[in-house]
Amino acid sequence: MRKLTEAIALARLQRYKAEYQSHIKTTYEHRAENCRTCPVAGSCCTDAHFVNVHITRLEAVAMRETLSRTPRLNDEARRRVYQRARETVARYNLRPTQNSYTQTYACPLFEPGAGCLVHRRAKPAPCIQHACYENWEDVPPAAIQWRAENRVEELNTRVYGAQWTWLPTPLWLVLVDPEADGRELASLEREWSARQYPAHSNLVRRAQQRSRNLPIVY
Repeated sequence: MRKLTEAIALARLQRYKAEYQSHIKTTYEHRAENCRTCPVAGSCCTDAHFVNVHITRLEAVAMRETLSRTPRLNDEARRRVYQRARETVARYNLRPTQNSYTQTYACPLFEPGAGCLVHRRAKPAPCIQHACYENWEDVPPAAIQWRAENRVEELNTRVYGAQWTWLPTPLWLVLVDPEADGRELASLEREWSARQYPAHSNLVRRAQQRSRNLPIVY
């Protein structure tokens, strides 16, 4: 498989996500409840009993780049996002283990009054797919999300080889924190490089996970 630079992969990732987001919006979201008028806005992002969204290394880098560029945050507010991520990892005992899909948390990327801080440029696939539908038949098929994630996996492999995996969002944010010393990520890179099986493949993840989707509220 031909290697890609991180910069090229980030550009492709953003294009893939934009296409995916547009497809979900135009094909399915008109049947869902309007998030802007939701009486409990943000609860689907911060409900620690349900949220177990996992992302890849490249997606974490895309989030870091988005946070660094958004005019909605000053330097202090940016640091608070990473601090929330660290607090979330500690509070919910998030670990880079094989059974990480049993771990749930409140997303540190949700900002009261502003919403998702990476909504336009780096939103994870499960979050793009999620909405509140009254009828099950209106819900986007899971296969659409899996196809999107397969493309994300391919980009990660072409950039990082074996040195990545799917992890809870707060954990990846801590690992790519621009002020981190990099030792924890370097240790995980060595561990991932020594794996004898494709732990980051979609088939393996589906077998491991309990649920990758956010809850659908009726």
